[in-house]
Amino acid sequence: MKKSDSEIFKDAMQGVKPIKNNKIIPDKPKPLPNPNQRFLDEILVRQEMLSDNYNYIGTGDELSFVRPGIQHNMLKKLQRGHFSIEAELDLHGMIVRVAYLEIIKFIHQCQDYNIRCARIIHGKGYGSWQKQPILKNKVNKWLQQFNEVLVFCSAPPMDGGTGAVYVLLKHK
Repeated sequence: MKKSDSEIFKDAMQGVKPIKNNKIIPDKPKPLPNPNQRFLDEILVRQEMLSDNYNYIGTGDELSFVRPGIQHNMLKKLQRGHFSIEAELDLHGMIVRVAYLEIIKFIHQCQDYNIRCARIIHGKGYGSWQKQPILKNKVNKWLQQFNEVLVFCSAPPMDGGTGAVYVLLKHK
């Protein structure tokens, strides 16, 4: 005759004593995670701020740029809102190298879609390490390096003021 599962289990458990303490104490508590990437990012920002490539722009300073060969009345038209904003990029919370890659991608997408005027929000720097406008300074330099960028200027207060720029781009 075949034994049932419960009979087999009872036979196997003969002579087994129950454990008096069912609490298991781990050897060591797990260590807290280290935010290594954040530390590396902060070091990189400090290095960039101390390098010769960093020019401080106060939070109240407006940005403006006109590529040589472009009439200055284009800057005035851009400042007065004569162009419709067709695209927008928000860089809030980004680290410098990510923001740079996003701007490259954004400018190329604007060119691909034949966008003439865009807004880039870089922020005023209140969330940065020393409450200084790090991305604002970088955006100022980066945009001047793109041949596609003809003119840019700080946005009016209703569109971000000195925390954003309007960018006028070449036609494809």
